[in-house]
Amino acid sequence: MSKTKEEGATRRDFLKLAGTAAPAAVAAASLSGKAEAAELPTDETRMQDTAHTRAYIESTRF
Repeated sequence: MSKTKEEGATRRDFLKLAGTAAPAAVAAASLSGKAEAAELPTDETRMQDTAHTRAYIESTRF
């Protein structure tokens, strides 16, 4: 019984590519030098200060 190579990429090829692509993407992002600050949320997009939201926030504290 002989094994034939399948057409296309294999799992091993995918893992090789994934292992090198992630660090390359980080390096490219850090070398671009253009960082934009995120806009602060406005009053329209902020969470409303109600008793319900205060209770939720208090319940999530450790």
